[in-house]
Amino acid sequence: MIHVILCDDHAILRRGIRDTLAEAPDIEVTGEAGSYTELRELLRHATCEVLLLDLNLPGRSGMEVLASLHESHPQIKVLIVSMYPEDQYALRAIRAGAHGYANKASDPLLLIQAVRTVVQGRKYLTPEVAQLLADSLSQPERELPHEQLSEREMQTLVKIASGKRLSDIAQELVLSPKTVSVYRARVLDKLHLSNNAELTVYAIRNKLV
Repeated sequence: MIHVILCDDHAILRRGIRDTLAEAPDIEVTGEAGSYTELRELLRHATCEVLLLDLNLPGRSGMEVLASLHESHPQIKVLIVSMYPEDQYALRAIRAGAHGYANKASDPLLLIQAVRTVVQGRKYLTPEVAQLLADSLSQPERELPHEQLSEREMQTLVKIASGKRLSDIAQELVLSPKTVSVYRARVLDKLHLSNNAELTVYAIRNKLV
């Protein structure tokens, strides 16, 4: 039996994933978490071989959680399940130690295949991600400006470009508005931009939103 834990701050999405995995006789969901704090507590007593992790979590980004788990629970296979575009986040996640990347908009039944793949120690790559990986290996390394951003700065960039106010972003990320303003200033500085309008245009051009 493959023991799986779900970590996503949306209970409805967790329910949908749980129902999908319930169709596989060799997979058992042993717990659910809506944040890193809940996940950390859950891992103290729940059995987990594969973690299905969302990138957009309150208080701590999925990429930060991935880095922490790599240190504290290296035996757990982490499968990123996100709504973010594959061409911007999949390779970033794989390079950070994830064993696979699945988009929430894809066929739910592919999650079963993904779980079975990563538990064997193999990477789960969709054809799109595999092509991106092949292209990145065959082409000279060219770092885009936003690839310099930290995970918190990237989150701030995406949320501002999506039209959210700093106060809303602060609430979602469980940060103070002042801290979010600091991240915004860093993003503008690193990308050599002047205001939110330019930031939004940059995000759209680079398919970040």
